[in-house]
Amino acid sequence: MAEYILSKEQLKQSREGSEYTTLLNEARNVRYYGIPSRGITVFLSHKHDEMAVLENVICMLKSLGISVYVDWLDEGMPKDTCGETARRIKQKIKECKKFILLATEGAIASKWCNWELGYGDAQKYLDNIAIMPITERRRETFSGSEYLQIYPVIKSDYEYIVTGCYVEYEGKRISLVDWLKR
Repeated sequence: MAEYILSKEQLKQSREGSEYTTLLNEARNVRYYGIPSRGITVFLSHKHDEMAVLENVICMLKSLGISVYVDWLDEGMPKDTCGETARRIKQKIKECKKFILLATEGAIASKWCNWELGYGDAQKYLDNIAIMPITERRRETFSGSEYLQIYPVIKSDYEYIVTGCYVEYEGKRISLVDWLKR
């Protein structure tokens, strides 16, 4: 079976269906004072100006019953970026069970995303960290930096829909749902 890197187009198409609107509204209205004590939590590292991608991934994870932490939705985060911002992000990465980098070209170029990935590596490597490469269009190849090759990668078995996602590392795969639950 072919394997595919997720594309922005593919994520956008996942919006179809009545459940999407509910999940998107939840994603837009979430306010965290802390991490929920129950369920699986994922720290999503992302580029702040890529909102459509972020919202689509949040909806995908929420549809799997996963709680998501996004720093700019955290009311405890300082209004202006400072040392306290970094301390709070470190705390949240530790508290969340899983860490996923939404590896768009913009995120790979971001100093904050790289810093978060480095800290996530120290806290979560190897079983609880993954990158989710996201390309502009279907069938594009992912040209991420070499250092990203050491991490498990989230891919899909399908080119046109966001289902059949799995995490692959060193030739082994596990369904995304199973990876999130372990």
